[in-house]
Amino acid sequence: MLNVIFALALASAPANPAPAAPAPAASAVKPATNTLCPVQGGKVDAKSQVVVVRGQAYRICCAGCDTELKAHPDKYLKADGTPRNAK
Repeated sequence: MLNVIFALALASAPANPAPAAPAPAASAVKPATNTLCPVQGGKVDAKSQVVVVRGQAYRICCAGCDTELKAHPDKYLKADGTPRNAK
């Protein structure tokens, strides 16, 4: 009896199941290009911590800057996402 149920289950399953929807692309986040921390103005480089705000990644100089930038983005970023302290 179990063989019959198993055979029916296999027969009703699609031969080629539809592929899963692709995961959102990581490229949706614009890469960090800033050389100064938007919050404190300290120098940052490729090894600096990164925080994402409004779909843009920013390098920051210290751990406290991520919270501050996320909480008050308009204070540190222009409308187009450029850090206000960018040269």
